[in-house]
Amino acid sequence: MSDPPLHIEYESLGDPSRPAIVLVMGLGMQLTDWPDSLCQALVARGYRVVRFDNRDAGLSGRVTGKKRGNLLLAMAASALGLPVRTPYTLADMAGDTIGLMDRLGLERAHVVGASLGGMIAQVLAAKFPQRVQSLTSIMSTSGNRRVSKPGKTACKALLSRPADPKNPESVIEYMADMVTAIGSPGYPTPREELRRRIGRSVRRAYYPAGIARQLLASIGSGDRRQQLRTIAAPTLVIHGAVDPLIPLAAGRDTARNIPGAELLVIEGMGHDFPEALMPRLATAIADHCDRHGTSAATPSAG
Repeated sequence: MSDPPLHIEYESLGDPSRPAIVLVMGLGMQLTDWPDSLCQALVARGYRVVRFDNRDAGLSGRVTGKKRGNLLLAMAASALGLPVRTPYTLADMAGDTIGLMDRLGLERAHVVGASLGGMIAQVLAAKFPQRVQSLTSIMSTSGNRRVSKPGKTACKALLSRPADPKNPESVIEYMADMVTAIGSPGYPTPREELRRRIGRSVRRAYYPAGIARQLLASIGSGDRRQQLRTIAAPTLVIHGAVDPLIPLAAGRDTARNIPGAELLVIEGMGHDFPEALMPRLATAIADHCDRHGTSAATPSAG
């Protein structure tokens, strides 16, 4: 018996009759982590923008009643090429996106994913080619372990924990340290601005158990290069030149394995969305969508 559909929290910006860009966020992140300036710039270019919380993040449904899984055992099994049992997969998360598109009456959309969201977007483009007008994969990977290993500083930041997980201020400090460690050295975000953004997210939702399950989904999906080679959607791969979490080599590998993919490397960019880069990112995404057709949205009957 299949699991019942999960509630997916979303926000739609712009004219519903315009071509849609669906934004898929990364590990443990929320729809509010898509910069408002980026979303509004895409709306100004004539697109409807849909951003949402993945399952197990933000205000979307939690996956409960299933065995949580062991991250260390999963990583060891993956390194040995053994199967990894997970509560759900990237394909399930791609299915959530399709379910949201169905609910909104979107037959086709331009799909943009960041980090883990890029992996989900890639799987979606491979499994549901008729639904994807174009694909943009940002700071993501093909699952090829040889080119996807994070640097030591990024690893240390990711393996750390808040001093007091029940204290919101402690969680905000921990997350600010982590984002600083993996962020863009060429475009550093002032600490107070970073704390303000993170504080908004923590107050909205903070769910570490969901982050662990999403990470298991990524690990369990393994090397997806063969799947990437089946993607027919026109694809833009965007990657920071100095990304310490998912190295540039992973972006190059992703582009190399998607037929006809274009690679845009941004100097000084790490694994974040610095405000100073939003005009450039918005232009790159909108230009890519413009080049590869439009798909008018059909209003939902529900």
